[in-house]
Amino acid sequence: MDKKRILVVEDEPDIRELLVSYLENEGYCVLWAEDGVGAIDLFAKDRFDLVILDIMIPKIDGYGVCEVIKKKSDVPIVFLSALGDEKSVIKGYDVMADDYVTKPFSMPVLLRKVNAILRRGEREQEKADSIMWGDLKIIPDMMEVTVNGNKVELTSREFDILLTLVKHPGRIFTREVLLDMLWDYNPLVDERIVDSHIKNLRHKLGGDYIETVRGKGYRVAKEPV
Repeated sequence: MDKKRILVVEDEPDIRELLVSYLENEGYCVLWAEDGVGAIDLFAKDRFDLVILDIMIPKIDGYGVCEVIKKKSDVPIVFLSALGDEKSVIKGYDVMADDYVTKPFSMPVLLRKVNAILRRGEREQEKADSIMWGDLKIIPDMMEVTVNGNKVELTSREFDILLTLVKHPGRIFTREVLLDMLWDYNPLVDERIVDSHIKNLRHKLGGDYIETVRGKGYRVAKEPV
């Protein structure tokens, strides 16, 4: 798995070196900038999973950097600042920061905040990249299907059929339509091959996920049972 990439924006060398050292020891890939212009330039050129951002930095302050980044990306931003008054903290959240840590700070606590934010992002990304259907979970990019958390091994054709049906709950797919979509309607392929794949799917999934609509075709219900 690729290392998570963190951008540290801090103009105080001692604090910057501390942050970079701790984060790298945690297994993160860390790049840094010491002013707002450098931070924006780095962010435009590279990919980051999280930004740790001081507010009182030269050229463009942290609020301005945060606003620029948030217009382009939803990457999490943690403010790390000596400004601990209520007005400054509120402004930090108003410009869409994900967390606000005041100096002096505990490095172990900051690390746990960073870890928690990145884990939350992974869960949200996994949720966005997966399709839930009752106790079925489908991850299209990985061609993976689980039932109640247990992985089910499907052939690529079985996976394609299941994904097609679940993406269109309630819609009836005739054998002809499925052949056309998934086999490019090859005239040499018999329509009964669809029935065979559906039968295998039902057996592997172990549940009544796919309905037969007599005389018409197959579907999954509009709502999971």
